[in-house]
Formats: sequence, structure tokens, C-alpha cells
Amino acid sequence: MLSADSAPPSVISDPRHIAMETYWREVQSIEEEEEEEEERKSLDELELEEAWLVQSGLSVLTQDRDQDLDQDLDQDLDQHSEDLKDAGCSGPVEALLSTLTRRQTDTVRRRLDNYTQTLRQRNRAIRDVRHIFTQTDSDSDSSPLPCESPKRFHTTTRTIRRHNARDPPTLAQTPPPEPSRAPDWLFKNTPYSEGVAEHRRNGACPDCVCFHDDANKASEEKEPEIWFSLDSGLSTVEDFSEPDLRNIGFISHIELHTFLQSLGQNPTKTRGQNTPKIGVQRRTKDSGVFGVSLKTLLESDRRKCPGTRTPLVFNKLLSVLELTGLQTEGILRISGSASRLKSLRRDLDRCSSDFEWSGLRPVDAAGLLKLFIRELPSPLLLTHPHTLRAIMGLESELHQVQSLQLLSLSLPESHRNTLQALLVFLARVAANQEQNRMSLWNVSMVMAPNLLPDNRRQEVTRAAAQEMEEAVGGAKLVCLLIRHRSLMWTVPCFLLTQVRQMNQASNQRSRRRLRRHAPQEHAVPSLCDDVIRVRAPLQLKVSTAMKLDTTTTARDVTERFPHDAHSGASLRLYEVGGNIGERRLHPDCFLLDVYRLNPGCDWLIKP
Repeated sequence: MLSADSAPPSVISDPRHIAMETYWREVQSIEEEEEEEEERKSLDELELEEAWLVQSGLSVLTQDRDQDLDQDLDQDLDQHSEDLKDAGCSGPVEALLSTLTRRQTDTVRRRLDNYTQTLRQRNRAIRDVRHIFTQTDSDSDSSPLPCESPKRFHTTTRTIRRHNARDPPTLAQTPPPEPSRAPDWLFKNTPYSEGVAEHRRNGACPDCVCFHDDANKASEEKEPEIWFSLDSGLSTVEDFSEPDLRNIGFISHIELHTFLQSLGQNPTKTRGQNTPKIGVQRRTKDSGVFGVSLKTLLESDRRKCPGTRTPLVFNKLLSVLELTGLQTEGILRISGSASRLKSLRRDLDRCSSDFEWSGLRPVDAAGLLKLFIRELPSPLLLTHPHTLRAIMGLESELHQVQSLQLLSLSLPESHRNTLQALLVFLARVAANQEQNRMSLWNVSMVMAPNLLPDNRRQEVTRAAAQEMEEAVGGAKLVCLLIRHRSLMWTVPCFLLTQVRQMNQASNQRSRRRLRRHAPQEHAVPSLCDDVIRVRAPLQLKVSTAMKLDTTTTARDVTERFPHDAHSGASLRLYEVGGNIGERRLHPDCFLLDVYRLNPGCDWLIKP
């Protein structure tokens, strides 16, 4: 086992390396547990490429295609469209492909090409990459894609303006002592991968400089805080309907790998590399608690407790730790009895509903929590070591945060909600460091081997210095996830723009396929420009028409609808339909901007 003392002096000169014994003790305890378990399944390159395409919303491209579709690769655009429809690649997939930027399209093309080459080696029927993209590689930098519109992104004003005429004049003159506004890079309508040219030329960019200046104002040993409050009204994942969240996840997954490649990192295995294991996956259980997928656990728990967002056992472990463990010294770091932990695990797997929670010690609850995370068939972050190492290799901390944000937004609902609850709990642990002696860095070191299991010791040939750097890098990623947990679930403007374009393209294709008039009974009488009709079916006042100006906010609309203040549920305004499924608007959102971006939507008020 590698210890901190075995690393070269140049490596341990960083103060963060000094306390790495905590990390290695956690790794050793995990490896001792796994010696008694069955060997995990190694995922080969084909399975990883299939998983990548599925997570990108392109699972239809991995299906075996008939041999008669592999005939002529030099077809015109109409014939390509017919092939896509015959292969099941119409509708949402076509809309997704037509929404991607040139760099994102190149990323999908490379991954699909790697997938098809692997299929050729196995003599399986394949779909050639040129059946999906009609543009050759040589033309990628000189001509637009056939499905690409000349204007890729909206250049309208921001939906939420942080400083407006109604702000007190002192705010513009005297900046606050601590950063409290959302960072500017969240408001940009261009993907992160399109904005790194300046960084690569100069080694830094204004966003990086501003981000690091703000970071230097905070100390790691202080209570973790949300550095940027969302007073600017950016949308979070809770504001969107599930179909829109799926589209956000697809685009985020593609953009993450495009972003890493634009910064010179390789987020996947390349041909010619000899890596014994690219990724690992445990055998999925159908019953019990440990080793069962989050989706299966939630399906079972929702039959008992409808509406639950995370597994009930996971919730109970967090509750026990929050009640009794936040002030326990060394919580998460100190391991309990291994034999007792095995006994508790058997009892939970046998019948979790009858488990006696009142006698569970904090140290045992912490051990069960880490075991639950490690035993998930798919990692909680749902990625593989090459992507994590690519994020670790980024020079700018801002770019690491942006990459982690894209990774978090690409997670499915069960993983996203579970990770969100875990990060909130870990922040509370670090906030009580005066009692439990667990600083943010200590918490990150303990959780890194559990959250990033594939980053522990995959390659026995790695040098000690490299292994140490990857251990520190993994702990740093967990630290960034905890510290910037509010940004992980904030949807940047460019993602919302691409989702709108994707919905718009899908709606246009649906109308062309239907080729019939929409039912007239649902038609709404047209109003004048900049006038909207707001409906509130659950309120006494069911509708109203409003003339929008540059200062009209969502709060101005909801205040026109009286409601029972004692009910505890405030009213919120939603945009529904048009080029979005459903989005809850921030009270300070300027409606005229939303109206011009989505003139075909309905406006709905509900709690």
C-alpha cells in the first residue's frame, strides 16, 4: 500500500498532500472488503461506447442495422433522411442531431466511428457514420451542416438582468464584500466548448481570472458556502419537466466530452492504449438494498412512499447521521467494526423495513452509507476513469467546475437526486468541523475513494507520484462538487437555448408528418403583440391578459392572483409548450424576454 511518505518531496510539498493518509486508509479498508467479494465485470471498449451513445440520447444508433442499409454511402440528403427513418432515427434523435454545434457534432461522429470500427472487428452489422452525418471530415471546418441553421444561438437580452433600474443605486456603486451573484459564464449563449479559444491562446481568460479571484477570498477551512447565490434567477433542474431534463442531460453529456477535447484532454480510451480495465460494473441484484440499482430501489420505495426522490434506506442513513453524527469526532473517517458492519448489511438486505434504526451508532451509519454508495451497480457519477482523469488534468479550476456541472446535469433522475442529497449532507458535515474535526478537505478525501471507485488503483504499473497526484485530483473533484453544489444543478443559458432549438425542430417535424390541421377547439384567440394571457385554473381568478414591458417580471403577474397565504405554498409562473415542455420561472424573470424567445407558449400559474 502506498503511503504519503513514499511520494517524492516535490509531490508532498503541497499542504494538501500532507494529510493524504486519510485517503489511503480509506482505500485500504475498501480493498480489504473487496477481497472477499466476487470479481467485478470488466467493461470492454464496445460496451463503453454503447453506454456513451445511450447516455447521449442516441441509443437507436447502437441497434444492429440491416445489411441492405449498408449499400451506397454517397447518397443525397433525401436518401439519408429515409435511411434514418428506416433505422428508427427520426423524431427526437433527428432533432437532437440538428441542434448540435459543429464541435459537438464532431464529438458524436468520432464516438460513433469508434463504435462502428469495433463492430467491424467483430463482424457485426453496422451503421456507417456517414449514414448519420452527411458531412465529411474534410468539410467540417469550412461548410455548415445540412441540418444546421445559419444562426446557431439567440443573441437576445438576458432573461434575468442582475442590475436594473429598480435596484438601489448603492448596489452599482459599492460592490458587496463577498460574491453573491451568479457568475457571468452561466449567462452566455455559446457552449463552453466554443469559448475556450482565448484560454488556449493566453493560458487564462477573463472568466478564469474572475473565478480564481473569488476563490482566493474564501478559505477551505471555513464553513462551506454557496459562493454564488442564484439571485439572478437562472433555472435549476427542479424548474423543468422530465422530458426537458432528459434533453438537457443528452446535450450536457455530448458537450462535456466536446469541452474536454477542446481543452486538449482525452475523455475516453484511444486505440493503441493498453489498459487492462477500462471500466468495471458490478452484477446487479434484484432484491435487497446493497448492490441494487437506484432505479430499482426507487420503483420499490415509491410503491410505499409515492413521490420519494431518493431511496428510503439512503434517506434513513442520512437522517441518522444528521441527528447523531454531525458532532461526532472523525465521522466518515473512523471505521467501525468490520464484523458488525457485515452483520448490519445482512440485516438490511434481508428486511430493511424491520431494521432497528434506533440502535444504530453514527460510525456504523457512516460505514453503511459509504458501502451503499460503493456497492451501486453503476457509479453514482455514472462515468468512467478516463473522463475523470481528463477533468483532473484541466489546468483551470473554473473549467473543472464547468465540467463537473455538465457531468451532474447529464445524470439520470435517480443518480442526480441521490448525488444532490449526498452533497448537501457532506456540506453539513464540513460545516460542523469545530465539533467533528472534519474539514471540507478531510470530507473530500474520505469520500473520494467511495464516489470515484474506478480512480483508486486500476493500473499497477503507475508510478507512486502519478498515483498520489490522481488521489489528490480525485479528492479535489469531490471538494469542488461539495463547495459548488448549487452550480451543479444550475442550467446555463446555452443549454436552455439548445433545448429550445431541439423542441422547435421536433415540433416542426411532427407537424410535417401529421399533415393535418390542429383541432380548433384548443385554439386560443390571438392577442396583440407583447400581450399574454395568463391562466390560473386552481385560483379564484382563473385568467387575465397582461401587456408586457421591459420591467414586467413573473412576480408582477403572480401578485395579481390572490391566494391563501396560510397554505404555505407560494404561486409560481410557468411557461408551458412552444419550444419548451414546462419551465418554472424565477420571480425576478423578465417576461418580455421569455415571450420573445418562446412566443407560442402558454402561461400558467400554480403552486
